[in-house]
Amino acid sequence: MAKGFGGRGMPGMGGGMNMNMLKQAQKMQQDMMRLQQELQEKEYQAAAGGGVVSATVNGKHELKALVIDPEAVDPDDVEMLQDMIVAAVNEAMRAADSDAASTMQSITGGLGLPF
Repeated sequence: MAKGFGGRGMPGMGGGMNMNMLKQAQKMQQDMMRLQQELQEKEYQAAAGGGVVSATVNGKHELKALVIDPEAVDPDDVEMLQDMIVAAVNEAMRAADSDAASTMQSITGGLGLPF
C-alpha cells in the first residue's frame, strides 16, 4: 500500500470531507431533477403582431395554446398571419429555454453542468 494512503478518501484529507462532498453532489442532483420537473410543467406565453397572436408553450416545448385575434385573419395576407404565429411560438420557446438556463445556473452555481 502506498505510504500515506490509508484507503479512506484522498491522502491528507479526512474521509468526512469526501462524504460531505458526495452528499452535496447528491443533493444538487436531487434539486436539479426536481427543478427539471417543475420547469417542464411551467407554461410560457409570448405574443406577436402587437398582441393579435399569442402562443403558450410548456417547458417540454409543447405548444399548449394558440390565440388568434379574428382581426388578424386576412384572407389576402395569410403569410403575415403565419409569420406572426411562428414568431409568437419561437419567442415563447426562447422564454422557456432562458428560464431553464437561469434556474439551473442558480442550482449549479455556474459549474457548466448539462441539464
